[in-house]
Amino acid sequence: MDLLKGKVALITGAARGIGRMIALRFAGEGAAVAFTDLVRDDPMVSLEKELTGLGVKNAGYVNDAGDFEAVQKMVDRIIDDFERIDILVNNAGITRDTLLMRMNEEMWDLVIKVNLKSVFNYTKAVQKYMLKARTGSIINMSSVVGVNGNAGQANYAASKAGIIGFTKSVAKEVGSRNVRCNAIAPGFIITDMTNKLPEQVKEEWIRTIPLRRGGEPVDVANVALFLASDLSSYVTGQTLQVCGGMSG
Repeated sequence: MDLLKGKVALITGAARGIGRMIALRFAGEGAAVAFTDLVRDDPMVSLEKELTGLGVKNAGYVNDAGDFEAVQKMVDRIIDDFERIDILVNNAGITRDTLLMRMNEEMWDLVIKVNLKSVFNYTKAVQKYMLKARTGSIINMSSVVGVNGNAGQANYAASKAGIIGFTKSVAKEVGSRNVRCNAIAPGFIITDMTNKLPEQVKEEWIRTIPLRRGGEPVDVANVALFLASDLSSYVTGQTLQVCGGMSG
């Protein structure tokens, strides 16, 4: 359908999982794709090959999304390489799960840095180009854990809840320049990370989901495509939950 033909998307943390599927989904709709991850490894190289096979301009970049100065330089470099950025997907994220009584300062600081500060870093760097162009879509990856909380994930929940507040605030700041900012809150999505959970744990999760299944990365990518495209031209400041109904 070429929903993103002629547009350039920048996706952070995209070598694996949900980010990877978003990159492929966007490329399938005609977008050029720049993506980042922490290291250049086999998944990054293989994604570049897959994107090239789809016939779109693409490049993978090594970048620490939590490093403010490095992100500013990275965005300028991507602008040099691609000339514009129409879509930003802040997808980079990690977990360091444990009960608060066992959580140390390093586990807290690292999750906040990678999950929340990275969103500030990339949005601030990309915003100036989008405001000048008077167009753009920013998509921030939150979580149903950021909406409802979850035992053993106080750091992760705080980071993802922060993203929702950040998204609403940015939407109000940039809307007059035709730049939109929305968040996606995935629920239980089947990825390499969740596949490592014991079957009993996965079954217990699935029993809490009205649709009685875990989501697939493509389920999230389809919503990201909607928010990235002109189909959502009057949608901003929203958090769309992709959770099979598990979050009321």
